[in-house]
Amino acid sequence: QLQLVESGGGLVQPGGSLRLSCAASGFPLDDYAIGWFRQAPGKEREGVSCISRSVGTTNYADSVKGRFTISRDNAKNTVYLQMNSLKPEDTAVYYCAATEYDYSCLRSEYDHWGQGTQVTVSS
Repeated sequence: QLQLVESGGGLVQPGGSLRLSCAASGFPLDDYAIGWFRQAPGKEREGVSCISRSVGTTNYADSVKGRFTISRDNAKNTVYLQMNSLKPEDTAVYYCAATEYDYSCLRSEYDHWGQGTQVTVSS
């Protein structure tokens, strides 16, 4: 059974860093494009970053460009989201998701979702 499990969330001060991991089981991760999404209380789930299945094409939301980096290690069946210079407005539950499209950043095209990990940026 295809499963995604996020980890690495937590409480961090403004300006700090976290690295989120998305571990896949039940399927080879390199068969899927992967996206990171987030949802803050009272807000819609929004796209943060996505990475293609094959050549590693990436994309970022304007709000995180230059601060977040997505990467994948297919040998470990894991995708990462390195988050630097965190801001209070980055506080949200972060989800990873998988799609069979070679490359997509559209939430509607993602079929498989993890349970999410909480990121809180506060002093």
